Amino acid sequence: MGRAAVGRRVIRVRHGNVSARADTLAAEEPLEIRLNGSSLAITMRTPGDDFALAAGFLVSEGVLASVDDLRTITYCAGATEDGRNTYNVVDVRTARGVTADEFALQRNFYTTSSCGLCGKASLDAVRTTARWPMPEDPSFSLTPQVLATLPDALRQGQRVFERTGGLHAAALFDERGQLLDLQEDVGRHNAVDKLVGRAFRKGLLPLSRSVLMVSGRASFELVQKAVMAGIPVLAAVSAPSSLACDLAEESGMTLVGFLRGDSMNVYAGSRRIAL
Repeated sequence: MGRAAVGRRVIRVRHGNVSARADTLAAEEPLEIRLNGSSLAITMRTPGDDFALAAGFLVSEGVLASVDDLRTITYCAGATEDGRNTYNVVDVRTARGVTADEFALQRNFYTTSSCGLCGKASLDAVRTTARWPMPEDPSFSLTPQVLATLPDALRQGQRVFERTGGLHAAALFDERGQLLDLQEDVGRHNAVDKLVGRAFRKGLLPLSRSVLMVSGRASFELVQKAVMAGIPVLAAVSAPSSLACDLAEESGMTLVGFLRGDSMNVYAGSRRIAL
């Protein structure tokens, strides 16, 4: 679609000097996700990889688990009164017998690019709807030295951020620190959904030997999405929330925060890190 960034004229003030110049902004548009024709959620996102975003969202909601659960994903024509296709509405059609459970239906609300569904009910729902147990493979281990390389690798892969300065990023790495995939979006949880959705459509779930690295804080919702995709390690450059730590601990996930240079805090699952 080529709509990840847009140009805008701005007045720039620097050290008392005033000038007009062109600037580049990260694009933000609403995406409505429909499930079998019925509206399920609206999220503010950066256009691009919308089908992966929709698929990843439904993986995190416990609706999709394998490519066999998915029939089609399409943009909806006639989304406006004059019948134009805005490319801001997608409809996900599932295979026969695949339906949204009660937890997913609870999510039928307007969501911005930074919100989540939190509380004890959410912890219970994630625990009961996760499709795969958290992997416990003794051969899967990370060194602090490998973890220390991830933030720079994430930053170097942020091509749109380089132009706009206004996007979050999420990336998947293997245990050697090799970059597997990277996505950018105005919403950190959208970037994760795009990653998970791309892996889902390739038949790669669960991502049991992967590390998820995010550019901001580690929220409950990001831990939830990692658990639902079978990702054993989540690392963030900033702080986790208390509920994120609770869910990581209960799920058996490794959670790392404040990963900057060779310093980091391990909040849960230290057994996967060769300390």
